[in-house]
Amino acid sequence: MTSSRPPSGPARPSGPIRLLLADDQELLRLGYRMILDAQPDLEVVGEADDGLAAVALTLQRSPDLVLMDVRMPGIDGIEATRRIITARPRTRVLILTTFDLDDYVVTGLRAGASGFLLKDARKEELLSAIHAVAAGDSVIAPSATRRLIESHVLGGGTGASVPDPALERLTQREHEVFLLVAQGLSNSEIATVLTLSEATVKTHVARVLAKLGLRDRVQAVVRAYESGQIRPGGNGRVRG
Repeated sequence: MTSSRPPSGPARPSGPIRLLLADDQELLRLGYRMILDAQPDLEVVGEADDGLAAVALTLQRSPDLVLMDVRMPGIDGIEATRRIITARPRTRVLILTTFDLDDYVVTGLRAGASGFLLKDARKEELLSAIHAVAAGDSVIAPSATRRLIESHVLGGGTGASVPDPALERLTQREHEVFLLVAQGLSNSEIATVLTLSEATVKTHVARVLAKLGLRDRVQAVVRAYESGQIRPGGNGRVRG
C-alpha cells in the first residue's frame, strides 16, 4: 500500500455533494454534467481536461469527490490521484476507465482512489457509486473481478505474498471480518455469516481499517491479496 497514515475518510456531506470532473474528452464531460446537474443533491464545481488542472482545481475548489479519467495529457489520472490524496486526504477519487482490465486500475487504488467504474456504466450505477464513495465507502465495477486483482496485485497469480505483521493487531473476530470484507461481502452479508448485528459489523470494519491504516474496503481487498490472506482460486470475490 502506498500510505500508512490512518484513514481520514469524510463524513457524508451535509449539503450537495461537490464534484469535479477530470477527463480530456469534452463530450464525455458534457454528458456527465448533464446527468449530474439534474440531481438536486449533486453539484459540479469544476471541469479539468488534464491531470495538472485536476490537481489545481481540487486545491482551489475543494470538491468532495473527483471523477477521474486515467489517460489524460500532462500527468495521468493516477499521478493526479496521488497528488490530490496527498494534498487533500478528505477528497475522494473515483476512477473512470474504459476497459475493465485497464493496467492502471490497481495502481490507482494504491494511489488512494476509492474505487473505479467503467465509463459505459448505466446512469443509475454512476449515481450510486458517487453516493457510496462520498459517504466513505468504496466501489469496484462488477466486471472488474478477481482476475484484475490477481493479475495486477499478484503479478498474474505468480507473485509471492508478503507476511503482514499488522494483521496480528486484529482480534480473532476482527480478522474474520477482514477476510469477509476482502471477499467482497457487504456489512449485512457479514452480519448474516457471523450472526451479528449490522451495527456491530460496521464497528468491526471501522476498527479493522483503522488498525491496518487503510482508507476503505478496496484497500482491504488489495491488502488481503498482497499478504496471502486471499489466494487465487479461492472463494474470494470482489464486487461492486
